[in-house]
Amino acid sequence: MIAETISAAYDDVGTQVSSSFFHRKAPHAALPIGRYVSQPLTIKCECIRDIRKFLRGCRTISAQSLFGKRDYWQPPEEFERLKKGGCVDFSLWTWRQLLSLGYDARFVGGSCGRYGDGHAWVEYFRDGRCFLIEPQLRMVGDKMPRLTTLRYKPKLSVALDGAALKYFVHKDKDFSPTWRLLLPLIWEWLEVWACFWIGITLRLPLLARNIWKRRAEGAASRQISNLL
Repeated sequence: MIAETISAAYDDVGTQVSSSFFHRKAPHAALPIGRYVSQPLTIKCECIRDIRKFLRGCRTISAQSLFGKRDYWQPPEEFERLKKGGCVDFSLWTWRQLLSLGYDARFVGGSCGRYGDGHAWVEYFRDGRCFLIEPQLRMVGDKMPRLTTLRYKPKLSVALDGAALKYFVHKDKDFSPTWRLLLPLIWEWLEVWACFWIGITLRLPLLARNIWKRRAEGAASRQISNLL
């Protein structure tokens, strides 16, 4: 779910702009941006692992399916109650939790690989480095390979500095990696995904047993209901 960005390929800092400029470029949000950081949350995470644990219990569903609207940004307190939404809803809630934990974090909008334009994620800064959080990969693990971050193209971002919101625009970078840079990234990518699929394979017998158990309990319950 988390990977350090490659600075040569990812414009992590961007250029600060006025709020009016940002809102002209940003997609339509259901509420003013400040509303998404002003209301208290019920869930109190103690670390990033707690954030991922909560997100694993949430379901990805489009705003059209959930609200009958093409684009609707849920307030974070609403998302943690419904536990379902789109990439924007996952990311806004994750951003709020990181801010509560004291991270220098941003909500980011842009494009990413198969998600195309209109995707959202989160980034945070630590020790002079930028880390990207992709809530949609919450099932993969705590870590995702750095090679994956090459798909992300930030366009706009929002940060909270004390009580003030700051807005930024980002540019695409012309990145032509050498094989010397790519080879360790490819190896890391293979290692992360190999561990993921090995873990899935090892859990398959337990998953199958749980499914069989639930089906058996359901069949028994139906038989009792028929007898009554």
